[in-house]
Amino acid sequence: MTQTHLWLRAETKPQEQRTALTPANAKQLIDAGFKVTIEASSQSIFTINEYENTGADIVSEGSWENAPKDAIILALKELPEDNFPLQHQHIYFAHAYKEQQGWQALLGRFKSGGGELFDLEYLVDENNRRIAAFGYWAGFAGAALGVMAWLNQEHNVQPPLQDIHSYQSKQGLLDDLNKQLANTASKPKVMVIGAKGRSGSGAADLAKALGLETIEWDIEETQKGGPFAEILAVDVLVNCVFINSDLPPFVTKALLQDKNRQLSMIVDVSCDPYGSYNPLPIYHECTTFKSPCLSIIKDDKPLDLIAIDHLPSLLPKESSEDYGDQLVKHLLTLNNQNSGVWPKALQLFNDKTATL
Repeated sequence: MTQTHLWLRAETKPQEQRTALTPANAKQLIDAGFKVTIEASSQSIFTINEYENTGADIVSEGSWENAPKDAIILALKELPEDNFPLQHQHIYFAHAYKEQQGWQALLGRFKSGGGELFDLEYLVDENNRRIAAFGYWAGFAGAALGVMAWLNQEHNVQPPLQDIHSYQSKQGLLDDLNKQLANTASKPKVMVIGAKGRSGSGAADLAKALGLETIEWDIEETQKGGPFAEILAVDVLVNCVFINSDLPPFVTKALLQDKNRQLSMIVDVSCDPYGSYNPLPIYHECTTFKSPCLSIIKDDKPLDLIAIDHLPSLLPKESSEDYGDQLVKHLLTLNNQNSGVWPKALQLFNDKTATL
């Protein structure tokens, strides 16, 4: 039987320290008989020595283009922009199936090269639930940034956040926040909407780890339909609800003009400002680690909003370990692509490329 060969591509998106395969995951695959190749990376949270100690083969960054044709190329984020045909099987978040910008060119490269795409976003179980997700750490990081920004608001720092850096560990982040809270007269009241979901539970856990008063809402509290005046009575709102149908918004610009508003920071972990079902229709663009905050209201009672679409990058180690442990169970079945999550993902790829 031919040895299945998995090749970890180095991430090239700026500041992306996460990975789809940790050293521990690489060791699991090698112990199961896989051949594992790791590209050196200038930005991964894990060192190349950690991978080398697993027995994996180490190669130079970007050398996947010349990998053996039977190698399966794994990564998280998009391929570097280019136009050469893609001949390998690839596993990563391609962002091409909803007709995003450049989708035809990307899928055309697969079609012309005979390669195949298993999009991580569409690796689903028999209940169509994604088999691996970063949701918990998106919520945890989002709530952390919300509290951090609120603390800066209390000290009249404007903008409340800028040029965010990642943390080496969850504990380092908590230590930093606790130190800042100790120097502030009061503590923020936090509301999490969607608290029973993956990202919502992460947001609630962050707030509780800091000893903050936390209000947890889910479908029972929101089914009456918004806007919700109760939101105005908290300091930090963290929205973690994934919505795929039309419904009344949670807040509106008119509601936010209430003179008794206490709310001063919103974090939209769900982050869909471009969709028609956005429950926070008060903003229309994502923010970044470099410029995290949008100013919604600028008067003597300011309101700022964070909408970063790669929040788990704040904690690249824990989020990679969590995601990798979810994913590796399925990578271990790659030696039989006729079972598990692979046939459905391949069929979707074939359906999409057939439309070109």
